[in-house]
Amino acid sequence: PAVTEDLIRRRAEHNECEIFSLEEVSLHQQDIERIEHLDRWCKELRILYLQNNLIPRIENVGRLKKLEYLNLALNNIEVIENLEGCESLQKLDLTVNFVGRLSSVESLRHNIHLRELFLVGNPCTQFEGYRQFVVAALPQLKSLDGTEISRSERIRASQGLEEARRRVAEQEQEYLRRRAEEKEEARRKEAGVEEEKKERKPGFDGRWYTDINNTAPESEKNKENQELNENPKNPEEEQREHEFWHTPCSFTPESRLEAHRHLEEKRRAKEKGKEKKPKAPRTLITADGRVLNINEPKLDFCLTEDEENNTIILDLEVYRHMDTSLIDVDVQPSYARVSVKGKIFQVVLPAEVKPDSSTAQRSQTTGHLLLTMPRAEGEIKVTKTVPRPPRVRQNRRSGGLSEDDQRKNNVPERLEVDPSKRTAVDLANIVPRQIAKEGPMETSRPDPPAAEDHFSEGFVDDPDVPPLI
Repeated sequence: PAVTEDLIRRRAEHNECEIFSLEEVSLHQQDIERIEHLDRWCKELRILYLQNNLIPRIENVGRLKKLEYLNLALNNIEVIENLEGCESLQKLDLTVNFVGRLSSVESLRHNIHLRELFLVGNPCTQFEGYRQFVVAALPQLKSLDGTEISRSERIRASQGLEEARRRVAEQEQEYLRRRAEEKEEARRKEAGVEEEKKERKPGFDGRWYTDINNTAPESEKNKENQELNENPKNPEEEQREHEFWHTPCSFTPESRLEAHRHLEEKRRAKEKGKEKKPKAPRTLITADGRVLNINEPKLDFCLTEDEENNTIILDLEVYRHMDTSLIDVDVQPSYARVSVKGKIFQVVLPAEVKPDSSTAQRSQTTGHLLLTMPRAEGEIKVTKTVPRPPRVRQNRRSGGLSEDDQRKNNVPERLEVDPSKRTAVDLANIVPRQIAKEGPMETSRPDPPAAEDHFSEGFVDDPDVPPLI
Protein backbone atom coordinates (compact mmCIF):
# COMPACT_ATOMS: atom_id res chain seq x y z
CA PRO A 1 0.00 0.00 0.00
CA ALA A 2 1.15 3.48 -0.90
CA VAL A 3 0.65 6.83 0.79
CA THR A 4 -2.55 8.17 -0.77
CA GLU A 5 -4.52 11.37 -0.27
CA ASP A 6 -7.49 9.41 1.05
CA LEU A 7 -5.29 7.70 3.64
CA ILE A 8 -3.91 11.02 4.89
CA ARG A 9 -7.38 12.61 5.05
CA ARG A 10 -8.69 9.69 7.09
CA ARG A 11 -5.77 10.19 9.46
CA ALA A 12 -6.42 13.93 9.67
CA GLU A 13 -9.79 13.81 11.40
CA HIS A 14 -8.44 15.94 14.25
CA ASN A 15 -7.72 18.69 11.68
CA GLU A 16 -11.17 18.51 10.02
CA CYS A 17 -9.62 16.35 7.26
CA GLU A 18 -7.54 19.26 5.96
CA ILE A 19 -4.07 18.17 4.87
CA PHE A 20 -2.50 21.46 3.73
CA SER A 21 -2.40 22.76 7.34
CA LEU A 22 -1.74 19.40 8.99
CA GLU A 23 0.94 19.53 11.69
CA GLU A 24 0.79 15.95 13.01
CA VAL A 25 -0.13 12.70 11.31
CA SER A 26 0.17 9.04 12.30
CA LEU A 27 0.68 6.49 9.50
CA HIS A 28 1.86 3.56 11.59
CA GLN A 29 0.96 -0.08 10.83
CA GLN A 30 -0.21 0.67 7.28
CA ASP A 31 2.22 -1.68 5.49
CA ILE A 32 3.70 1.31 3.65
CA GLU A 33 6.66 0.41 1.46
CA ARG A 34 7.68 3.89 0.34
CA ILE A 35 7.52 7.47 1.67
CA GLU A 36 5.97 9.78 -0.93
CA HIS A 37 3.75 12.88 -1.44
CA LEU A 38 4.09 14.04 2.16
CA ASP A 39 6.62 16.75 1.33
CA ARG A 40 4.21 18.26 -1.24
CA TRP A 41 0.84 17.83 0.50
CA CYS A 42 1.73 18.46 4.15
CA LYS A 43 4.44 21.11 4.26
CA GLU A 44 3.38 22.23 7.74
CA LEU A 45 4.14 18.87 9.36
CA ARG A 46 5.88 18.99 12.72
CA ILE A 47 5.38 15.38 13.92
CA LEU A 48 5.36 12.34 11.61
CA TYR A 49 4.74 8.77 12.81
CA LEU A 50 5.76 6.04 10.33
CA GLN A 51 6.68 3.20 12.69
CA ASN A 52 5.90 -0.47 12.06
CA ASN A 53 5.81 -0.37 8.26
CA LEU A 54 7.96 -1.86 5.48
CA ILE A 55 9.91 1.26 4.48
CA PRO A 56 13.40 0.35 3.16
CA ARG A 57 14.72 3.88 2.57
CA ILE A 58 14.38 7.43 3.94
CA GLU A 59 13.23 9.67 1.08
CA ASN A 60 10.88 12.51 0.09
CA VAL A 61 11.04 14.28 3.45
CA GLY A 62 13.69 16.90 2.66
CA ARG A 63 11.10 19.65 2.02
CA LEU A 64 9.53 19.36 5.47
CA LYS A 65 11.33 22.38 6.90
CA LYS A 66 9.20 22.46 10.07
CA LEU A 67 9.49 18.76 10.91
CA GLU A 68 10.64 18.33 14.52
CA TYR A 69 10.00 14.63 15.27
CA LEU A 70 10.32 11.71 12.84
CA ASN A 71 9.51 8.16 14.03
CA LEU A 72 10.69 5.37 11.70
CA ALA A 73 10.97 2.54 14.22
CA LEU A 74 10.33 -1.06 13.12
CA ASN A 75 11.09 -0.62 9.41
CA ASN A 76 13.69 -1.96 6.95
CA ILE A 77 15.98 1.09 6.79
CA GLU A 78 19.69 0.31 6.27
CA VAL A 79 21.18 3.76 5.66
CA ILE A 80 20.59 7.16 7.32
CA GLU A 81 20.19 9.63 4.45
CA ASN A 82 18.14 12.46 2.85
CA LEU A 83 17.47 14.29 6.11
CA GLU A 84 19.68 17.34 5.48
CA GLY A 85 16.67 19.45 4.44
CA CYS A 86 14.79 18.88 7.72
CA GLU A 87 16.22 22.03 9.31
CA SER A 88 14.02 21.87 12.44
CA LEU A 89 14.52 18.15 13.20
CA GLN A 90 15.01 17.63 16.94
CA LYS A 91 14.25 13.93 17.47
CA LEU A 92 14.87 10.92 15.22
CA ASP A 93 13.75 7.40 16.17
CA LEU A 94 15.22 4.49 14.16
CA THR A 95 14.68 1.74 16.75
CA VAL A 96 14.81 -1.86 15.43
CA ASN A 97 15.85 -1.22 11.86
CA PHE A 98 18.77 -2.59 9.84
CA VAL A 99 21.22 0.31 9.91
CA GLY A 100 24.63 -1.31 9.36
CA ARG A 101 26.49 1.61 7.80
CA LEU A 102 27.32 3.49 10.94
CA SER A 103 29.29 6.05 8.95
CA SER A 104 26.01 7.32 7.50
CA VAL A 105 25.29 8.91 10.90
CA GLU A 106 27.65 11.73 9.93
CA SER A 107 25.00 12.95 7.44
CA LEU A 108 23.08 14.27 10.45
CA ARG A 109 25.75 16.91 11.15
CA HIS A 110 23.72 19.42 9.14
CA ASN A 111 20.70 19.01 11.47
CA ILE A 112 21.97 21.46 14.03
CA HIS A 113 18.80 21.26 16.16
CA LEU A 114 18.95 17.45 16.55
CA ARG A 115 18.88 16.61 20.25
CA GLU A 116 17.75 12.95 20.53
CA LEU A 117 18.69 9.91 18.43
CA PHE A 118 17.54 6.29 18.90
CA LEU A 119 19.41 3.43 17.19
CA VAL A 120 18.55 0.59 19.59
CA GLY A 121 18.11 -2.78 17.85
CA ASN A 122 20.20 -1.95 14.77
CA PRO A 123 23.27 -4.00 13.69
CA CYS A 124 25.53 -0.98 14.06
CA THR A 125 25.01 -0.95 17.83
CA GLN A 126 27.07 -4.16 17.97
CA PHE A 127 30.15 -2.42 16.57
CA GLU A 128 33.03 -1.79 18.91
CA GLY A 129 33.24 1.93 19.67
CA TYR A 130 29.69 2.55 18.40
CA ARG A 131 28.66 5.05 21.10
CA GLN A 132 32.00 6.83 21.10
CA PHE A 133 31.84 7.34 17.34
CA VAL A 134 28.24 8.67 17.33
CA VAL A 135 28.85 11.05 20.24
CA ALA A 136 31.96 12.45 18.58
CA ALA A 137 30.39 12.65 15.09
CA LEU A 138 27.28 14.53 16.29
CA PRO A 139 28.32 17.20 18.80
CA GLN A 140 24.78 18.71 18.88
CA LEU A 141 23.28 15.53 20.43
CA LYS A 142 22.05 15.68 24.00
CA SER A 143 20.83 12.06 24.30
CA LEU A 144 21.69 8.79 22.51
CA ASP A 145 19.43 5.73 22.86
CA GLY A 146 17.68 7.34 25.82
CA THR A 147 20.93 7.96 27.74
CA GLU A 148 22.05 11.52 28.32
CA ILE A 149 25.48 12.43 27.00
CA SER A 150 27.68 13.96 29.66
CA ARG A 151 30.32 16.59 29.02
CA SER A 152 33.19 14.33 30.03
CA GLU A 153 31.95 11.57 27.70
CA ARG A 154 31.86 14.01 24.82
CA ILE A 155 35.43 15.13 25.51
CA ARG A 156 36.76 11.56 25.61
CA ALA A 157 34.86 10.66 22.42
CA SER A 158 36.29 13.67 20.60
CA GLN A 159 39.83 12.75 21.59
CA GLY A 160 39.56 9.21 20.19
CA LEU A 161 37.45 10.00 17.13
CA GLU A 162 40.04 8.99 14.50
CA GLU A 163 40.70 5.64 16.12
CA ALA A 164 36.98 4.98 16.53
CA ARG A 165 36.35 5.90 12.88
CA ARG A 166 39.02 3.40 11.72
CA ARG A 167 37.59 0.53 13.80
CA VAL A 168 34.06 1.33 12.69
CA ALA A 169 35.11 1.32 9.01
CA GLU A 170 36.66 -2.17 9.37
CA GLN A 171 33.60 -3.60 11.06
CA GLU A 172 31.38 -1.92 8.52
CA GLN A 173 33.18 -3.62 5.63
CA GLU A 174 32.80 -6.97 7.32
CA TYR A 175 29.10 -6.35 7.83
CA LEU A 176 28.58 -5.34 4.19
CA ARG A 177 30.27 -8.57 3.01
CA ARG A 178 28.04 -10.64 5.30
CA ARG A 179 25.03 -8.66 4.15
CA ALA A 180 25.78 -9.47 0.49
CA GLU A 181 25.84 -13.18 1.34
CA GLU A 182 22.47 -12.88 3.09
CA LYS A 183 20.94 -11.22 0.03
CA GLU A 184 22.24 -13.97 -2.24
CA GLU A 185 20.86 -16.65 0.07
CA ALA A 186 17.49 -14.92 0.21
CA ARG A 187 17.42 -14.76 -3.61
CA ARG A 188 18.10 -18.51 -3.92
CA LYS A 189 15.48 -19.29 -1.30
CA GLU A 190 12.88 -17.23 -3.10
CA ALA A 191 13.64 -19.01 -6.39
CA GLY A 192 13.25 -22.39 -4.66
CA VAL A 193 9.90 -21.37 -3.22
CA GLU A 194 8.67 -20.38 -6.68
CA GLU A 195 9.68 -23.76 -8.11
CA GLU A 196 7.96 -25.56 -5.24
CA LYS A 197 4.75 -23.65 -5.92
CA LYS A 198 4.88 -24.65 -9.59
CA GLU A 199 5.27 -28.30 -8.60
CA ARG A 200 2.18 -28.10 -6.35
CA LYS A 201 0.15 -26.31 -9.02
CA PRO A 202 -1.78 -29.35 -10.48
CA GLY A 203 -4.03 -29.72 -7.43
CA PHE A 204 -4.42 -28.64 -3.86
CA ASP A 205 -2.97 -31.94 -2.71
CA GLY A 206 -0.16 -32.11 -5.30
CA ARG A 207 -1.76 -34.79 -7.50
CA TRP A 208 -2.65 -34.70 -11.19
CA TYR A 209 -6.22 -35.30 -12.32
CA THR A 210 -6.47 -36.81 -15.82
CA ASP A 211 -10.00 -38.24 -15.74
CA ILE A 212 -12.62 -35.51 -15.55
CA ASN A 213 -15.39 -38.00 -14.82
CA ASN A 214 -13.72 -39.04 -11.57
CA THR A 215 -14.24 -35.57 -10.11
CA ALA A 216 -17.84 -35.22 -11.23
CA PRO A 217 -20.32 -35.97 -8.41
CA GLU A 218 -22.58 -38.90 -9.05
CA SER A 219 -24.83 -38.68 -6.05
CA GLU A 220 -25.57 -36.61 -2.97
CA LYS A 221 -22.80 -38.43 -1.14
CA ASN A 222 -20.27 -37.29 -3.72
CA LYS A 223 -21.52 -33.72 -3.32
CA GLU A 224 -20.92 -33.85 0.42
CA ASN A 225 -17.43 -35.21 -0.13
CA GLN A 226 -16.75 -32.44 -2.59
CA GLU A 227 -17.77 -29.82 -0.04
CA LEU A 228 -15.47 -31.38 2.53
CA ASN A 229 -12.59 -31.34 0.06
CA GLU A 230 -12.95 -27.60 -0.50
CA ASN A 231 -11.23 -26.94 2.84
CA PRO A 232 -9.08 -30.02 3.40
CA LYS A 233 -6.63 -30.43 6.26
CA ASN A 234 -3.56 -31.19 4.21
CA PRO A 235 -0.78 -32.61 6.42
CA GLU A 236 1.85 -31.43 3.93
CA GLU A 237 0.59 -27.85 4.22
CA GLU A 238 0.62 -28.07 8.01
CA GLN A 239 4.17 -29.38 7.89
CA ARG A 240 5.32 -26.53 5.63
CA GLU A 241 3.66 -24.04 7.98
CA HIS A 242 5.45 -25.56 10.95
CA GLU A 243 8.80 -25.49 9.16
CA PHE A 244 8.35 -21.87 8.10
CA TRP A 245 7.91 -20.62 11.65
CA HIS A 246 10.30 -22.95 13.44
CA THR A 247 13.27 -22.96 11.05
CA PRO A 248 16.01 -20.62 12.38
CA CYS A 249 16.93 -17.75 10.07
CA SER A 250 18.86 -14.52 10.30
CA PHE A 251 16.99 -11.33 11.06
CA THR A 252 17.24 -9.39 7.80
CA PRO A 253 14.97 -7.09 5.78
CA GLU A 254 14.30 -9.99 3.40
CA SER A 255 13.20 -12.36 6.19
CA ARG A 256 10.96 -9.70 7.70
CA LEU A 257 9.38 -9.00 4.32
CA GLU A 258 8.94 -12.74 3.69
CA ALA A 259 7.14 -13.20 7.01
CA HIS A 260 4.88 -10.28 6.23
CA ARG A 261 3.96 -11.67 2.81
CA HIS A 262 3.31 -15.09 4.32
CA LEU A 263 0.92 -13.65 6.86
CA GLU A 264 -0.77 -11.60 4.14
CA GLU A 265 -1.36 -14.71 2.02
CA LYS A 266 -2.85 -16.53 5.00
CA ARG A 267 -5.12 -13.61 5.74
CA ARG A 268 -6.34 -13.38 2.15
CA ALA A 269 -6.97 -17.12 2.01
CA LYS A 270 -8.94 -16.89 5.24
CA GLU A 271 -11.03 -13.99 3.97
CA LYS A 272 -11.66 -15.81 0.71
CA GLY A 273 -12.91 -18.83 2.62
CA LYS A 274 -15.25 -16.65 4.64
CA GLU A 275 -16.78 -15.03 1.59
CA LYS A 276 -20.40 -16.06 1.40
CA LYS A 277 -21.88 -17.12 -1.87
CA PRO A 278 -24.61 -14.77 -3.08
CA LYS A 279 -28.03 -16.12 -2.21
CA ALA A 280 -30.48 -16.89 -4.97
CA PRO A 281 -33.28 -14.33 -5.27
CA ARG A 282 -36.32 -15.20 -3.18
CA THR A 283 -39.31 -16.45 -5.20
CA LEU A 284 -42.31 -14.32 -4.24
CA ILE A 285 -44.70 -15.37 -6.99
CA THR A 286 -44.41 -18.67 -8.83
CA ALA A 287 -44.35 -18.99 -12.59
CA ASP A 288 -48.00 -19.99 -12.65
CA GLY A 289 -48.99 -16.82 -10.74
CA ARG A 290 -49.45 -18.33 -7.30
CA VAL A 291 -48.52 -15.97 -4.45
CA LEU A 292 -46.43 -17.48 -1.65
CA ASN A 293 -46.50 -16.74 2.07
CA ILE A 294 -43.04 -15.52 3.17
CA ASN A 295 -41.74 -14.34 6.56
CA GLU A 296 -38.02 -13.58 6.17
CA PRO A 297 -37.76 -11.20 9.17
CA LYS A 298 -39.50 -13.86 11.32
CA LEU A 299 -42.01 -11.43 12.81
CA ASP A 300 -45.16 -12.40 14.67
CA PHE A 301 -48.37 -11.24 13.02
CA CYS A 302 -52.15 -11.49 13.32
CA LEU A 303 -54.55 -11.49 10.35
CA THR A 304 -58.21 -10.87 11.28
CA GLU A 305 -61.47 -9.95 9.54
CA ASP A 306 -63.64 -7.12 10.83
CA GLU A 307 -67.20 -7.98 9.79
CA GLU A 308 -68.72 -4.76 11.16
CA ASN A 309 -66.49 -2.49 9.06
CA ASN A 310 -66.10 -5.04 6.26
CA THR A 311 -62.27 -4.87 6.40
CA ILE A 312 -59.25 -7.15 6.76
CA ILE A 313 -56.73 -6.14 9.44
CA LEU A 314 -53.06 -7.22 9.51
CA ASP A 315 -51.16 -6.57 12.76
CA LEU A 316 -47.41 -7.02 12.17
CA GLU A 317 -45.18 -6.90 15.27
CA VAL A 318 -42.33 -4.79 13.86
CA TYR A 319 -39.30 -4.07 16.05
CA ARG A 320 -40.12 -1.33 18.49
CA HIS A 321 -37.05 0.89 18.10
CA MET A 322 -36.60 0.49 14.33
CA ASP A 323 -36.91 3.60 12.17
CA THR A 324 -40.09 3.78 10.07
CA SER A 325 -38.05 4.76 7.00
CA LEU A 326 -36.77 1.16 6.87
CA ILE A 327 -40.30 -0.17 6.28
CA ASP A 328 -41.91 -0.38 2.84
CA VAL A 329 -45.54 -1.49 2.42
CA ASP A 330 -47.14 -2.76 -0.79
CA VAL A 331 -50.82 -3.78 -0.76
CA GLN A 332 -52.23 -5.65 -3.75
CA PRO A 333 -55.80 -6.90 -4.25
CA SER A 334 -54.88 -10.47 -3.30
CA TYR A 335 -51.83 -10.11 -1.03
CA ALA A 336 -49.90 -7.68 1.19
CA ARG A 337 -46.10 -7.30 1.14
CA VAL A 338 -43.98 -5.52 3.76
CA SER A 339 -40.23 -4.97 3.44
CA VAL A 340 -38.48 -4.69 6.84
CA LYS A 341 -34.81 -3.70 6.47
CA GLY A 342 -34.70 -5.43 3.10
CA LYS A 343 -36.35 -8.64 4.33
CA ILE A 344 -39.67 -9.57 2.77
CA PHE A 345 -42.88 -10.39 4.65
CA GLN A 346 -45.69 -11.48 2.35
CA VAL A 347 -49.11 -12.93 3.18
CA VAL A 348 -52.02 -14.01 0.99
CA LEU A 349 -55.32 -12.31 1.89
CA PRO A 350 -58.53 -14.31 2.37
CA ALA A 351 -60.52 -11.95 0.14
CA GLU A 352 -59.96 -9.27 -2.47
CA VAL A 353 -59.28 -5.81 -1.02
CA LYS A 354 -59.07 -2.21 -2.23
CA PRO A 355 -55.38 -1.12 -2.26
CA ASP A 356 -56.23 2.57 -2.82
CA SER A 357 -58.43 2.70 0.28
CA SER A 358 -56.07 0.78 2.51
CA THR A 359 -54.21 2.50 5.35
CA ALA A 360 -50.97 1.76 7.20
CA GLN A 361 -50.41 2.96 10.76
CA ARG A 362 -47.63 2.34 13.26
CA SER A 363 -47.94 2.41 17.02
CA GLN A 364 -45.62 4.83 18.79
CA THR A 365 -45.77 2.66 21.92
CA THR A 366 -45.27 -0.89 20.66
CA GLY A 367 -43.95 -0.22 17.16
CA HIS A 368 -46.51 -2.59 15.61
CA LEU A 369 -47.57 -1.97 12.02
CA LEU A 370 -51.35 -2.05 11.43
CA LEU A 371 -52.70 -2.46 7.90
CA THR A 372 -56.44 -1.83 7.43
CA MET A 373 -57.66 -3.09 4.05
CA PRO A 374 -61.36 -2.71 3.07
CA ARG A 375 -62.90 -5.45 1.01
CA ALA A 376 -63.39 -4.83 -2.67
CA GLU A 377 -67.09 -5.94 -2.47
CA GLY A 378 -69.60 -6.34 0.37
CA GLU A 379 -69.69 -9.63 2.15
CA ILE A 380 -72.20 -12.01 0.59
CA LYS A 381 -74.07 -14.03 3.18
CA VAL A 382 -75.55 -17.32 2.03
CA THR A 383 -79.08 -17.87 3.32
CA LYS A 384 -80.82 -21.20 3.47
CA THR A 385 -83.89 -21.48 1.25
CA VAL A 386 -86.92 -23.08 2.97
CA PRO A 387 -89.32 -24.83 0.57
CA ARG A 388 -92.89 -23.46 0.70
CA PRO A 389 -95.75 -25.83 1.50
CA PRO A 390 -98.24 -26.44 -1.30
CA ARG A 391 -101.14 -23.96 -1.45
CA VAL A 392 -104.49 -25.37 -0.30
CA ARG A 393 -107.70 -23.45 -0.95
CA GLN A 394 -110.17 -23.66 1.90
CA ASN A 395 -113.66 -22.25 2.19
CA ARG A 396 -114.87 -20.01 4.99
CA ARG A 397 -117.57 -22.48 5.73
CA SER A 398 -115.06 -25.14 6.53
CA GLY A 399 -113.49 -22.82 9.08
CA GLY A 400 -110.18 -22.53 7.19
CA LEU A 401 -108.32 -19.34 6.20
CA SER A 402 -108.37 -17.90 2.73
CA GLU A 403 -105.24 -17.34 0.63
CA ASP A 404 -105.25 -13.59 1.42
CA ASP A 405 -105.51 -14.28 5.14
CA GLN A 406 -102.60 -16.67 4.94
CA ARG A 407 -100.50 -14.08 3.08
CA LYS A 408 -101.37 -11.52 5.76
CA ASN A 409 -100.45 -13.92 8.51
CA ASN A 410 -97.06 -14.59 6.91
CA VAL A 411 -96.26 -10.88 6.85
CA PRO A 412 -94.95 -9.65 10.23
CA GLU A 413 -97.27 -7.23 11.99
CA ARG A 414 -96.01 -3.67 12.32
CA LEU A 415 -97.18 -0.92 14.70
CA GLU A 416 -98.55 2.16 12.98
CA VAL A 417 -98.11 5.57 14.61
CA ASP A 418 -100.39 8.50 13.88
CA PRO A 419 -98.16 11.27 12.51
CA SER A 420 -100.53 13.93 13.91
CA LYS A 421 -99.74 12.90 17.46
CA ARG A 422 -96.85 14.66 19.04
CA THR A 423 -94.06 12.46 20.15
CA ALA A 424 -92.02 15.22 21.78
CA VAL A 425 -92.83 17.16 24.96
CA ASP A 426 -94.33 20.60 24.38
CA LEU A 427 -92.28 22.83 26.64
CA ALA A 428 -94.50 25.87 26.02
CA ASN A 429 -97.51 24.42 27.85
CA ILE A 430 -95.71 23.20 30.97
CA VAL A 431 -96.50 26.44 32.87
CA PRO A 432 -100.19 27.64 32.50
CA ARG A 433 -100.81 31.21 31.39
CA GLN A 434 -102.39 33.77 33.87
CA ILE A 435 -105.39 35.74 32.58
CA ALA A 436 -105.24 39.47 33.37
CA LYS A 437 -107.78 41.08 35.80
CA GLU A 438 -108.85 37.79 37.20
CA GLY A 439 -108.28 35.97 40.41
CA PRO A 440 -105.48 33.65 41.10
CA MET A 441 -104.06 31.42 38.46
CA GLU A 442 -106.56 28.87 37.29
CA THR A 443 -105.43 25.60 36.14
CA SER A 444 -107.26 23.95 33.32
CA ARG A 445 -109.04 20.86 34.33
CA PRO A 446 -109.54 18.04 31.93
CA ASP A 447 -113.10 17.53 30.71
CA PRO A 448 -114.91 14.59 32.18
CA PRO A 449 -115.12 11.71 29.86
CA ALA A 450 -118.28 11.48 27.88
CA ALA A 451 -120.78 9.02 29.09
CA GLU A 452 -120.91 6.03 27.02
CA ASP A 453 -124.20 5.11 25.53
CA HIS A 454 -125.31 1.75 26.49
CA PHE A 455 -127.86 0.91 23.92
CA SER A 456 -129.05 -2.41 23.10
CA GLU A 457 -128.72 -3.76 19.68
CA GLY A 458 -132.40 -3.39 18.88
CA PHE A 459 -132.84 0.26 20.14
CA VAL A 460 -134.33 2.77 17.66
CA ASP A 461 -134.16 6.56 18.33
CA ASP A 462 -137.57 8.22 17.97
CA PRO A 463 -137.47 11.97 17.39
CA ASP A 464 -140.94 12.54 18.90
CA VAL A 465 -139.89 11.20 22.29
CA PRO A 466 -138.16 13.86 24.49
CA PRO A 467 -134.81 12.99 25.97
CA LEU A 468 -134.47 11.96 29.57
CA ILE A 469 -133.07 14.55 32.06
